[in-house]
Amino acid sequence: MSGPRGVHAGAGSPGRSSVVGPVSFKAACSDCRAGFELDAAALRLVIGGSRRTTFYSFTCPECGASVRKPAGERIVELLTGGGVSTLRSI
Repeated sequence: MSGPRGVHAGAGSPGRSSVVGPVSFKAACSDCRAGFELDAAALRLVIGGSRRTTFYSFTCPECGASVRKPAGERIVELLTGGGVSTLRSI
């Protein structure tokens, strides 16, 4: 499964065994361009009142930059399903 801007679910694809292990997400840093996998605890999801205020964030393990990227409906679905901590803003 993939979504915009380099986020992919690492487990739970259709057609696979119903036993699901830990989920990891592929991400990339917009500053240093490094690609890596993050577990759910390394990501934060903020669901706002509009597409502009709905995003996910993480700290790049390579350069330490704070990265914030927009999260469309599919990304929100993948991240919440994978156990990412979610904050709803008004």
